[in-house]
Amino acid sequence: MLHLEKFDKVDASKSYAFLQELPSEAGFVNKYIGMSKKEFEQNALKERTESERGINLKEGYVPDTYYFLVDGQEIVGLFKLRHYLNDFLREGPGHIGYAIHPNYRRRGYASKGLSMAVIELKKIMDPNESEIYLSCNLSNTGSLKVQLNNGAYIHHKDDSHYYTRIRVR
Repeated sequence: MLHLEKFDKVDASKSYAFLQELPSEAGFVNKYIGMSKKEFEQNALKERTESERGINLKEGYVPDTYYFLVDGQEIVGLFKLRHYLNDFLREGPGHIGYAIHPNYRRRGYASKGLSMAVIELKKIMDPNESEIYLSCNLSNTGSLKVQLNNGAYIHHKDDSHYYTRIRVR
């Protein structure tokens, strides 16, 4: 059964193994690559919990929640939901960031996961926001298709990115 599971609800060994294999690419930066398992277990959960609550955020950051996309017993993807937007996020990455493990791509996971992430985001996002903001690299046509298939429209593009929006109903 496919579902989103909050970062802190997934077995630490399983999430650590998944994150060690998830590449940084196409604008997604995996800060957990190369982190020792001990450091991950001691710091990652605390950091994610604090970020979700808006505690100890670096300048320019906003509260966010990480979810793993889980199919049965396998973690297949990671979704980051930012609770509200600041100027940088409004003109940049937007509300949702996601990455699907290379072994699970082209199977519909990104589209299904994004649909579930939109539902979760509506529960926590700033009620003053009327649209969910997303973006993707121009070269990442798969991600753009996923966003458009989930009701997004292209708001604008620049030399490196498409910026899409999904209206909140």
